[in-house]
Amino acid sequence: MSPPVVLTIAGSDSGGGAGIQADLKTIEAGGAFGTSAITSVTAQNTTGVADTHLLPTDQIAAQIEAVRGDFAVAAAKTGMLATTEIVELVTERASSLPNLVVDPVMVATSGDRLLEPDAVDAYEGLIGEATLVTPNADETELLTGVVIDEPGDAAAAGRDLLDMGADAALLKGGHVPGDEVIDVLVTDESVTTFRHDRIDTEATHGSGCTLSAAIATRLARGADVETAVADGIDLLSRAVRYNLDVGEGPGAVHHLAETRNEAARHDTSEAVEQVVSALVDADIAPLVPEGGMVVAGATPYAERPDEVAAVEGRLARTLDGVRPNRGVRFGVSTDAARRLLSARDHDSSLQFLATCRLTDDLERAVERFGWTAAELPGADGDAGPLPEAVGAAVAASSDTPLALLDRDDGALALLARDGEALLERIERLRDAIDE
Repeated sequence: MSPPVVLTIAGSDSGGGAGIQADLKTIEAGGAFGTSAITSVTAQNTTGVADTHLLPTDQIAAQIEAVRGDFAVAAAKTGMLATTEIVELVTERASSLPNLVVDPVMVATSGDRLLEPDAVDAYEGLIGEATLVTPNADETELLTGVVIDEPGDAAAAGRDLLDMGADAALLKGGHVPGDEVIDVLVTDESVTTFRHDRIDTEATHGSGCTLSAAIATRLARGADVETAVADGIDLLSRAVRYNLDVGEGPGAVHHLAETRNEAARHDTSEAVEQVVSALVDADIAPLVPEGGMVVAGATPYAERPDEVAAVEGRLARTLDGVRPNRGVRFGVSTDAARRLLSARDHDSSLQFLATCRLTDDLERAVERFGWTAAELPGADGDAGPLPEAVGAAVAASSDTPLALLDRDDGALALLARDGEALLERIERLRDAIDE
């Protein structure tokens, strides 16, 4: 194998969530080979930065030259540079660093300053060499003087960064208040806006490093800037949503969430097939709705319906018993996938769903079994579209629900953490009918 090589020039984070450590994890996850030039060694963790030791500039230069002298570097990125001297050192070598992504790290997520105040002006030269510069709102204000309160401000600041010489600028919206995170990519040809729901977590340690490393990795693999940015933002959104509860502080982003999610597709599909096979052998016809039963399973870090596997065409009642119309595929049974994904917003351990008929007998059985049930608002409710309705019902539940009651559709959706638990609940409902 000959993966593309990415060089990261940044500080070391002893806590493992940001800096060189985050970069190398993300680069490897993206299918490239990570190399590094360490600018500083920090004593830090999820609660903050306790100490910083800068490496001599000649040693930083030696690291860069050692990598360039042996590897065909396809992309590079910068992180914590800390001083004017280091910024200028990297600027001097920038012309030999293709696809250079400049992340102007100035302040850690914990609030600790990581750049000397007089080094801000030195960044203008480095930005002039950048394929892409990726400041957050605070860094943008220091670099351009523009305060970002809305996407229009970001576009204006982006044009200022292009005037400094950057090929493109990504103005990150994570520090701008609002229900959505709005990132704005500015190039000479266009202004592109990327929107994501804001995830209610403080576990964002390493988010900027992870995003810039992901973008650099995709540039190294041949993507254009807009595609690389879009993919990097998607990766970071998933990494924040499925953050890692480590340390005594807020935690860190999950650098490998996307990779592990992709790797789990086969096992997820196979688990759904095993449930379907067991249901075919069982006598569950009384549970199957007129339109058929959906059996679905989400990958561990799923965010989209195309990451939910389900029986295409559903399980249907026939003269020979319950049979699947077709095989198991990803991206089918979109409504069921949205129900499951909306429930997972409140409990990400929920991975499987099956839809049954909603009858009085089955509803009484759910209550008798002590299963927490969440009822979706009716058609005249104000919860909005299906995902919002499911989200509202689950959020209002006293505990993680094992069943969703949809009286408008006459459906009882069972939720479970794995295929075995889902199958066990379906069989208990079937047995309850016979009692």
